[in-house]
Amino acid sequence: MALPTMTAEQRSEALAKAAAVRKARSELIGKVKSGKVSVAELLNKSENDELVKKTKVAAVIKALPGVGPVKAAKLMDQAEIPEDRRIGGLGARQRAALLEALSN
Repeated sequence: MALPTMTAEQRSEALAKAAAVRKARSELIGKVKSGKVSVAELLNKSENDELVKKTKVAAVIKALPGVGPVKAAKLMDQAEIPEDRRIGGLGARQRAALLEALSN
């Protein structure tokens, strides 16, 4: 499948949009790191917020204070969440299991 042909202007607009999304997602992860936003709040926001919906669960968990890659993988395994899952792709059972795993 060939990529669509874009003009230079369309390409620069797409690059600017992608950079803005990455910056916003980075700020969101920063808020999780600093403790300003909890995972429960993110799960609630994901109903309406596309940015939150498209953020990877692993990135959010790794941003939590005191959680590194190994502990994040263990928490995701307990909640039966695949490594590449995004917040918007979590089912009700996975959300509940994630919150319970994080509260332990």
